[in-house]
Amino acid sequence: MLLSIRDLHVSYGNIRAVHGVSFEVDQGEIVTLIGANGAGKSTILNTIAGLQSPDKGDISYKGKNLAGHNAAEVVKAGLVLVPEGRRIFGNLTVYENLRLAGFQYRGEELNRRINRVFERFPRLADRRNQLGDTLSGGEQQMLAVGRALVTGGELMLLDEPSMGLAPILVQEIFAILREINQQGTTILLVEQNAHMALKLANRGYVLETGSIILAGPSSELAQNAEVRKAYLGA
Repeated sequence: MLLSIRDLHVSYGNIRAVHGVSFEVDQGEIVTLIGANGAGKSTILNTIAGLQSPDKGDISYKGKNLAGHNAAEVVKAGLVLVPEGRRIFGNLTVYENLRLAGFQYRGEELNRRINRVFERFPRLADRRNQLGDTLSGGEQQMLAVGRALVTGGELMLLDEPSMGLAPILVQEIFAILREINQQGTTILLVEQNAHMALKLANRGYVLETGSIILAGPSSELAQNAEVRKAYLGA
């Protein structure tokens, strides 16, 4: 087990966003959290990533409790977040975005990491000197994933990677995520496109108003009548 979440509660002021959520992610898996807008999916990722403090609960990564740790400590532990909306630096070039993501590395190690991103994303290599806010939506998502790869870590937290992308680009991004996983990165995925998420993931959890209501292998969830009606349009 790489990541274990136990009895996680998160609030925004008087609003309780997550209520007693527990789940786990094993080494090498792709696990997805699906649910409607406002179900608490992004809140869970942000809390794991150290951007939001939990009210209570354990966030155990490789046996170390990270609950309440700040984002820098979480990244140092080996977790990296690709946030919703990509949040690249639009006034920096592609290359500068990647260099910034690798701030903890120097010299040949940093160059090696950036070059590996350019090998994986040739379009980013072609646009290395182009400002981030001039990229297409798909290219910005590639850059957001590329930043995470430069940062490093064994567990990638992905928040809505298909948001705002054309269907053909969604297929491309998900193919890239599968390849990244096959090369050793464990993925925890939050995704509004439940069909694509369940197709990609090994296992899934269904969230409703801050609580997990269903869990199981993705193939089983995809055939569940409630899931099909609520999230798959069937």
